[in-house]
Amino acid sequence: MSFIETIKARAKQDKKTIVLPESNDRRTLIAAAKIMEEGIAKIVMVGKEEKIMDGANWLEVNLEGVKVIDPDNSEKLDVYVEMLYNLRKEKGMTLERAREELLTNYLMFGVMMVKCSDADGMVAGACHATADVLRPSLQILRTAPGVEMVSGFFVLDVPNCDFGEKGTFLFADCGLNQDPNPSELAAIADTSARSFKSLIGAKPIIAMLSHSTKGSAKHALVDKVTEATRIAHEKYPHLCLDGELQTDAALVPAVAKTKAPGSEVAGHANVLIFPNLDSGNISYKLVERLAKAEAYGPMLQGLARPVNDLSRGCSPSDIVGVVALTCVQAQLI
Repeated sequence: MSFIETIKARAKQDKKTIVLPESNDRRTLIAAAKIMEEGIAKIVMVGKEEKIMDGANWLEVNLEGVKVIDPDNSEKLDVYVEMLYNLRKEKGMTLERAREELLTNYLMFGVMMVKCSDADGMVAGACHATADVLRPSLQILRTAPGVEMVSGFFVLDVPNCDFGEKGTFLFADCGLNQDPNPSELAAIADTSARSFKSLIGAKPIIAMLSHSTKGSAKHALVDKVTEATRIAHEKYPHLCLDGELQTDAALVPAVAKTKAPGSEVAGHANVLIFPNLDSGNISYKLVERLAKAEAYGPMLQGLARPVNDLSRGCSPSDIVGVVALTCVQAQLI
């Protein structure tokens, strides 16, 4: 059974309610129909029911069982307005502005549903930038207890691959933090280890990646990764983590023996922590396109309740996969 089929099976065992606010996106409609057909989750869509059903009919997909909520007619609107006002009044939020936001910003409305336990999670980003998904999530849900920062990761399932956890990897941060400092990189490693363990089930073996292995190059960028590794060892001593490592040293046992002898991580890594967003984003897309990997994300880790982003280049099957992953995250809260 593939990684995502395993996740779907877990999702089906305890169905969660996931809100899909991008009801005007054809891929979202197709994905919602597939999710209902497979019995992965309970789906709520935000928008005008007539418009949504017209779109479904045009696409010839069946949305039977999908619940549609129109903010204009929602019986919970006043509750949401009051809560948004109380959460943001110190930032200048007024009751009038809160109502306007919830009536016009479906992502905000969806996040409020999650906040009020009217949904267990939200998936969006097919037609919105990551910042649009993240902003209301941070403003309303905040970070989970004991988590220093929110970050983004991808699960990559690479076919015919002997590396990682039977070809499955977690890449972070590939979608959110542009240039994390050493302390932030260490925090990303910690939350990524938790995500890997909860979603994949295997022991996370974490490589702090660089263009250098164990001092083979001298540069401020290398220094950042070595300092992040030192901080991670100090703050999170339970982690199986090493750095700085080049990617081949992190993944390939024969290379690891030469470049990083004695490292328990080198040659065995399944969690790859990238030094910046450029390297992470470029790498996941190369692996996805050239190695024909299944890429799920960018998932968000560190929020109090699960909200997950999508690449704007996502397919309906990608959305289905991220919804299943979101269900599993919700089961673990």
